Amino acid sequence: MLDNESENLLAAHKKSAIEERLEKTSRHSYLGDAVMGGIDGCVTTFAVVAGVTGGGFLPLVAIILGFANLLADGFSMAVSNYQNAKSRQDLINKVRKDEERHIELIPEGEVEEIRQIFKNKGFSGDVLESIVDTITSDRKLWLDTMLREEFGLQIDAPNAYKAAFTTFIAFIMIGAIPLIPFLISIIKPDYLFVTSSIITACAFFGIGIFKGIVVKQNYLKTGLQTLFVGSAAASLAYFAGLWLKQVFGI
Repeated sequence: MLDNESENLLAAHKKSAIEERLEKTSRHSYLGDAVMGGIDGCVTTFAVVAGVTGGGFLPLVAIILGFANLLADGFSMAVSNYQNAKSRQDLINKVRKDEERHIELIPEGEVEEIRQIFKNKGFSGDVLESIVDTITSDRKLWLDTMLREEFGLQIDAPNAYKAAFTTFIAFIMIGAIPLIPFLISIIKPDYLFVTSSIITACAFFGIGIFKGIVVKQNYLKTGLQTLFVGSAAASLAYFAGLWLKQVFGI
């Protein structure tokens, strides 16, 4: 009689389940871009709110600086992510072009590289030659194998535009959460920061849980870690604002 863990393990290793899993892993996921964008957006905006509160400024200042910072930093992060993804794709394209040229000029040498790669994996004799013949008979498979095995590249590089857009949207949507109480007129000024802190803490914890699910880690641990990082950043901003208020006598 198999326990639940064993049954789940067997189900995950059926032919159809393996095919589905490999198909998913061959495509780039933008969940990581969304998670990091959301975390940075929330940390950045709440740091502004905390700094403004610590400095004793009016709530309107938090709204103005918060949204200005949200848009500027969100755009900056999106551009950075775009450049990172574009650089990865450019590198893949360059290496692929170089390998295509090598195959045209010295095909025997490139065949030998495939042979050596799989020989180092433990294959030999007729099995090794069959693998070499199969791979080198398909130009795309040949090139993809060289990129993965010789250069260690992931050929499923993210789309630079999608990566940037995902980062920007997540940054704006999650980053706006700390500012929500400042936009609700029925909340008294004395309770604005407390309310913002509570809903931001929930957002940090929620993002951390989602991050844990995405990276397949203990989601309670990642939730608490994200909450701690966000709280630490906000505390630094708050006390910096409080200190500067005292220094300049505002």
